Amino acid sequence: MSGHSKWATIKRKKSATDQKRGNLFTKLVKEITIAAKMGGGDPAGNPRLRLAIDTARSNSMPMDNIQRAIKKGTGELEGVSYDEITYEGYGPAGIALIIETATDNKNRTVADLRHIMSRNNGSLGENGSVSWMFHRKGSIEVPGGSATEEQLMEVLLDAGLEDIGGDAEGGYTVTTDVHDLESAKKALEDAGIAYENAKMDLIPENFIELEADDARKVIKLIDALESNDDIQAVFSNMEISEGAMDSLDE
Repeated sequence: MSGHSKWATIKRKKSATDQKRGNLFTKLVKEITIAAKMGGGDPAGNPRLRLAIDTARSNSMPMDNIQRAIKKGTGELEGVSYDEITYEGYGPAGIALIIETATDNKNRTVADLRHIMSRNNGSLGENGSVSWMFHRKGSIEVPGGSATEEQLMEVLLDAGLEDIGGDAEGGYTVTTDVHDLESAKKALEDAGIAYENAKMDLIPENFIELEADDARKVIKLIDALESNDDIQAVFSNMEISEGAMDSLDE
């Protein structure tokens, strides 16, 4: 079982709260717009756009919103131009952070980032300070009860499977090569196995295991970052110890 899956379990449990606190649709619209601008408005020939649309639909975004975002990306409708900028830094207990942003105002975004980090015992680092320890992977969450670990291995073995983390109660996190994410999704669909939150992820080579007190501090920082509309995703090398999991659930 990968340490990454433990943090993924926590994220799943608090996802409903995150969606209320953050402006989820704003982030999804940005991703669709950027994907359409970069690779065209046809999802059949644009894997990033297809993944963004799937994510938006799984979060109940109306098709009208999706189509408008695509047209803004392709230039059929007037829209804001976003720059994608990745920042690196450190959180409490020396946790490494990669923060992906999409912004129409770089100065505002970096000022907000510095403010959030300084208020939550974090700091921004130089480019390359932590990115060397992360690798881009495909990630799919399979809810508990949808399939057993053995079934997932059988279905995904020839579809780019690299790792399965989690358990039957909390659900599984499937990791694939970045180029095999679409194949893995199709294999699950063909087998009738429900999944959610298929996405590109950044997985660290090594994890730092935290007890409850430090884990809470890091989660608080990540929550604050993710509540900012300019921040699309936050990745860390935090692993939560088995003993801390029960404490965090309280």
